[in-house]
Amino acid sequence: MSYCLKSESLLDTGPIYVRENGHLYMVNQGSGTVKNATPKPRPFRLFSKGFSVELCMNRDDDSARRERTDHFIFTYTKEGNLRYSAKSLFGLVLGYISDNVDHIDSLIGFPEQIAEKLFSAAEARQKFTEPVTGLRALQKFTEAYGSLVLCSLCLQNRYLVISEKLEEIKSFRELTCLDLSCCKLGDNHELLEHITKEALSSVTRLLLKDNCLSDAGLRKMTAPVRVMKRGLENLSVLDLSCNPEITDTGIGYLFSFKKLNYLDISETGLKDVKAVIQRLQTQISLVHSKVPLKEFDHSNCKTEGWAEQVCSFFKNFFTKPSMCPFQSQIISHHPVRFYIFLVFHSEKTDVIKSLENEHVLHSYMPEEVSRGCIDC
Repeated sequence: MSYCLKSESLLDTGPIYVRENGHLYMVNQGSGTVKNATPKPRPFRLFSKGFSVELCMNRDDDSARRERTDHFIFTYTKEGNLRYSAKSLFGLVLGYISDNVDHIDSLIGFPEQIAEKLFSAAEARQKFTEPVTGLRALQKFTEAYGSLVLCSLCLQNRYLVISEKLEEIKSFRELTCLDLSCCKLGDNHELLEHITKEALSSVTRLLLKDNCLSDAGLRKMTAPVRVMKRGLENLSVLDLSCNPEITDTGIGYLFSFKKLNYLDISETGLKDVKAVIQRLQTQISLVHSKVPLKEFDHSNCKTEGWAEQVCSFFKNFFTKPSMCPFQSQIISHHPVRFYIFLVFHSEKTDVIKSLENEHVLHSYMPEEVSRGCIDC
């Protein structure tokens, strides 16, 4: 028997076997002896120990690589096998556009069915809640689809939302119902000026209960209608209750609302109530109601439209108790008025009870008078 050992490298080459006379022998490299042994099965090794392979990709495009997994839908079969299928081209394009919705130039003339799906996709990615780009994206939809984005907006007692998201609120167009009750806006608030513009001339129901309004605020609100026949010319339902600084003089400004069918002036600063009721009936055919009207039930006002969930997010986000801007302005500049303001709210329970009694000043237009105006 003869054999030869030769070390060509420092790598471990493993045991060496030789065959002689039909028998297999293993060579012991340490002692140089040969002994009979049955070889143990070894897995085939293409590379030596310590060899590793790393698949290198463009690391600058990690986000794009992760997004590629969204192109497939992974499901399991009944047998438990993983199956994947490619998403439709429409779904891929819709996702890409919704990710970059703030870069859209215009959506005017775009089909409404596709725009609604695009709005939902962008909303799911929370594109409308981003600080700067969210407002720009929301404006693209409102200027193209108007009331489809939002036809009714309820912001009752949400003065924090109005303060923080005023530009988003002003972007909504063609609203038919707007509830700003108990927001303490005051006469000079920017939002009250905005609702008199042409973008909200479609409003038919406006609820301004408990907003610290006075005769001066009503004069500003009705100026476009009185002077230029524009603004809230389609107003049908108006709630001005719980504004104690509105007097008999301010009610006179409401006569410019020719389409007004329902008016609530309960708990205002009227001095001669009977004279005001008579003037309303004579000037715009509104009859005093002896019972509260369902048109002034605030539970019927809800936020409706594509952006309903967006508005709900704003409402839920700004829920921390805080002082509204108008209250802080009163404290710093008008301490006497603020004292009266607190006294008024301390008697708010009596105000609510009085609505069930004879102090309810709900006015409405009888059906026969309304039909007569239509026939004219």
